[in-house]
Amino acid sequence: MTSSGARVLAALTTAAALLLAGCGTGGGGAPTPEGELAVAVAFPPRSGYAFDADDGALLKTLGVAETLTTVDDRVRPAPALATSWEQQGNTWRFTLRPDVTFHDGTPLTPDAVVTALSYVAGVEAPPRAIRGIGFAVAPDGPDAVRITTAEPDPVMPVRLSSGNLGILAPAAYAGGGAPDVLRSATGPLVLEEVNGSDSAVLVRNDGYWGEPAGSARVTVRYVEDPQARALAVQAGDVQFAEGLPQAQLEQVRSAGAEVVEYPVARTVPLQLNQSAPPFDDVRVRQAVTAAIDRPVLAEQVLAGGAAPASDLFGAAVPWGATTPPPGADVERATQLLAEAGYGPQNPLTVRLWTFPNRPELPVLANAIQAMLGAAGVRVEITVGNYEAQEPEVLAGRYDMFLNSRSYLSDFPDAASTLGSDYTCDGSYAIDQYCNPAYDALIDRLDGTVDPEQRQRLFTEAAELLSRGAVGVMVVHPLNTAVLRGATGFVPDPLQTDPVLPQLTPVS
Repeated sequence: MTSSGARVLAALTTAAALLLAGCGTGGGGAPTPEGELAVAVAFPPRSGYAFDADDGALLKTLGVAETLTTVDDRVRPAPALATSWEQQGNTWRFTLRPDVTFHDGTPLTPDAVVTALSYVAGVEAPPRAIRGIGFAVAPDGPDAVRITTAEPDPVMPVRLSSGNLGILAPAAYAGGGAPDVLRSATGPLVLEEVNGSDSAVLVRNDGYWGEPAGSARVTVRYVEDPQARALAVQAGDVQFAEGLPQAQLEQVRSAGAEVVEYPVARTVPLQLNQSAPPFDDVRVRQAVTAAIDRPVLAEQVLAGGAAPASDLFGAAVPWGATTPPPGADVERATQLLAEAGYGPQNPLTVRLWTFPNRPELPVLANAIQAMLGAAGVRVEITVGNYEAQEPEVLAGRYDMFLNSRSYLSDFPDAASTLGSDYTCDGSYAIDQYCNPAYDALIDRLDGTVDPEQRQRLFTEAAELLSRGAVGVMVVHPLNTAVLRGATGFVPDPLQTDPVLPQLTPVS
């Protein structure tokens, strides 16, 4: 086993041990459930916590909003605000959990669910989890809702676990515009105060239907700079943070913090714009792939904080590839570039964009620059704000984009990312890839209910992307969670469970 593989195995073992123990701790001391916590979160709300943007998923992550369903650790649908469901043709019936109240004191009813889901389905750009399927919802008796689609949908219970489909109280929608997210959800934490994209204050929901939150009050600080998150932990300003730079983990350990590293369903892809030269030429894409030494990036550059990626999916899911990719082949890279017309007499210069929120990205960008330089490709790096970069890359006005992407992004089924990122009409098709054969394969998922058959199709799709050199799947990073003055953290490789309700302050 390589040292990188050993580290990933160690992370999996750590995660399993914590799951069995039920908690992770940081700083020792006795749990104090009536105490307060401060936490540092990497990605701030960009659209006022709007459910039709990624902010909706943030509300679920914080433990404020809840969805009708969730998923278990094998990516199977599990109860949340709905306790059971059944399908008949293109209709699903979801039975609601009894005795649930919103944060404003009103009860969860079928009409309330219809109001919430009808709103988000009716916006100009509905969430990708339900977009383009003819989604409609109506009451079905005193304790259930009926959801219909244009065609029978095999994964509706999984779709409804998307954080963008959170259910708020009817009063939240009374204003006619975007819903009011303050004190209007059902989760174990209540969104009490919002300070723009700087911070938010959450308090325990004492009337919660399930396990109560571990802290009476949580101050959420949105800290985009990973180094600043690490410093906040060291200074004792926050008791929990995620996504710290690998180079600073020993420093936070020395300050008395516990560091938990665990695999997640995430890939760092180097995305290549196929809509314009030079990456409309498959030989150039293959050359870039050959020039990049992914095992070295994972094992040395990231100090074992990731696994090298041989395709889109990694070891966090049952269908992920586990065979490591080959190292660099600079000779083949230069040969492919020469065949495409690039060499000493016609050197290739490209722009590489990335963003700093994920601490591994700038480090990887510099290493990739050096590796491509060895093959004769000059790379100009820009580390900037993702919000400013996204419109440009989606429009195909870029060369290379080093991204970080959850492959269970919109809802916990790989069809979401495979469709939105790589089909001809995909809404997040940064690579500008369009292959009718690939689209036909993804279309087969619409009629495939059996999980094992779906997983085989996921694997076939990933193989098509690799054969077409649709970007370079670089690494599968490990996530880092740091606790200093808190306990109760349980690693979730699928990143579907809310983190903050787990945490309890320690004295």
